[in-house]
Amino acid sequence: MKKLCSLLLALLLTVLCVPRAEALPPDSPFETTILFTHDLHSHFLPQSTENGGESGGYARLKTAIDRERALHPDALVVDGGDFSIGSLIQTLYTTQAAELRTMGALGYDAATLGNHEFDHTGTGLAQMLNAAADSGDRLPALVEANYAPAADNPDRDAILSAMDRYGVQETLLLERGGVTCGIFGLMGVDSHACAPTSGFTLEDMAQAARRCVESLEAQGAEFILCLSHSGTEGGKGEDYELARAVDGIDVIISGHTHTTLAQPIVVNDTYIVSAGPYCQNLGSITLERDASGSGGYRLTDYHLTPIDGTLPDAPDTAALVEGWKAQVGETYLKRYGLTYDQMLAQSDFSLSTPRSGVQEGSALGELVADAFLYAAQTADRAAGREDTPLTVAVTADGVLRAPLSAGDITVSQAFDVLSMGVGGDGTSGFPLVAVYLTGAELRDALEVDASVTPIMPAAQLYCAGVRYGFNTHRMFFNRVTDALLYEETLRTEPVAGSGGGQRGYGYTVTHTDTVFHEIDDRQLYRVVTGMYSAQMLGTVKGKSMGLLSLEPKMADGTPVTDFNDCILRDQKGNEIKEWYALAAYLRSLGTVPARYSASDGRKAVSHSWNPAELLRSPNWITLLALAAALLVTIIIVCIIRLAIKRRRSKKGR
Repeated sequence: MKKLCSLLLALLLTVLCVPRAEALPPDSPFETTILFTHDLHSHFLPQSTENGGESGGYARLKTAIDRERALHPDALVVDGGDFSIGSLIQTLYTTQAAELRTMGALGYDAATLGNHEFDHTGTGLAQMLNAAADSGDRLPALVEANYAPAADNPDRDAILSAMDRYGVQETLLLERGGVTCGIFGLMGVDSHACAPTSGFTLEDMAQAARRCVESLEAQGAEFILCLSHSGTEGGKGEDYELARAVDGIDVIISGHTHTTLAQPIVVNDTYIVSAGPYCQNLGSITLERDASGSGGYRLTDYHLTPIDGTLPDAPDTAALVEGWKAQVGETYLKRYGLTYDQMLAQSDFSLSTPRSGVQEGSALGELVADAFLYAAQTADRAAGREDTPLTVAVTADGVLRAPLSAGDITVSQAFDVLSMGVGGDGTSGFPLVAVYLTGAELRDALEVDASVTPIMPAAQLYCAGVRYGFNTHRMFFNRVTDALLYEETLRTEPVAGSGGGQRGYGYTVTHTDTVFHEIDDRQLYRVVTGMYSAQMLGTVKGKSMGLLSLEPKMADGTPVTDFNDCILRDQKGNEIKEWYALAAYLRSLGTVPARYSASDGRKAVSHSWNPAELLRSPNWITLLALAAALLVTIIIVCIIRLAIKRRRSKKGR
């Protein structure tokens, strides 16, 4: 009896120790839920929306995640990259790794890298990974399969060491609810192009994906998830092509293009999903394995939860974010004598970000360009420079990252508008630079706005110091019809009054005098813009196949070899950041003038088909096109006449 009881007890213990997954038949149905975000861009705090509401904020996101996990306890929480760069808290990126540490506190299981994780270069990424590892906090796993430091990167060993210390890997296996999930991460082609200072090389996406799928399947993965920072646009795009090319991927979280998909895109049995940028939504997709034994999956639920004012803050996350804000004030903002929520100006109206791909003026773009010009002129006066050349200030659509809502405009909101990049000083924010272009090159820069914007919306320009017009129906690279430089000077006049009963007691009125100048093609003009936009000027010749040519120059006319030599600085030698130029200008205004409630017409866009307008002031490109059209017309007429002549000849026979 003793032996029998011992045997029965041993059998019972053996059965209890068998994992649940092993006890299920291979084709038993199971359900997998994935909660996802992408392109969070350091949106730790809610931001005002153009309709007067609020969107985003990690304390509200935590509430949404907790509610979803209450319904789906085994859900995975993942992110598709670009979790950094977009608010003042990003200034803690290299020293505190605030983004990854907060994502760990929110319960994220895994994330991949986006192009903005390289804004501080590969070295900055390494510093961030080391800071995260040093914290000892719970952190999300990082997966990256096709992006690695280049062989000739002088910091390669240090970067690889930091990636190894953090635990960055190509693939990851996670078991949830008896399901073995395989996860891998990818960087896209356009993402790589948007990280020119990364020092990393890109492996073909499809090639890397096949390798990862095969590896994960060999390790027993029953469900395969790809975190891709590649994107979808108009229902197609790099992730669409990835799904077509590679079998075995069940879900692609598609980041980079800031797409919001109300329903998944299904390609080659792969579900492609996107929740939109800036913590606007938490995405959720639930799939059930087909019980028929086909190995496929059936969509049982897909929804986006808006992260807005209807969600309460999770107290622990709210306290964590407030701690990050305090650190920003004690470090980054202290050097500017500013605080996080300090009011700079008040506005009775909102200034929206430009409509992507729509060629028109933008009040926000014009405000920023005016701020750049104001910063340059202020620096000139502080340095005692009076004989400065005519100056044009330029900003681009692609660097304007947030609107300014009606009401009080704070320091953090000004930063949000121009949050991209890092300066030569290693701190967040692109600095302003001053380069020189000839008048002919300045006209070519305006042609970039007129001709390139339809195919590259981020290239749309907004200027101060120049008024110009173009017709969208004219020949490519000959669309600009008018361009004049202008200078604005302030003039104050005392106005007599009878206040207080004393003659001569009164007030002053300020007038703006505007003086216009023709553009001399051979003269050098100063152009003030952000570092990123300045670096893009030199690429125009290649992108326009040599039809346009812009070569940024120093004041003496020699080519720029290092844009760090062109950085605008204050009296203490500090870089003048793009965002700080905007903040200083807003503070000087106090109240945003009504003229910024709409575009003021400094960029006049015509869509007329009037032949006189289309053919006015043709350049050699238009003349060549007209000559080609005339030649084709002559050839066609000759062919028709020859055909008629032959037909008549045949009839005569």
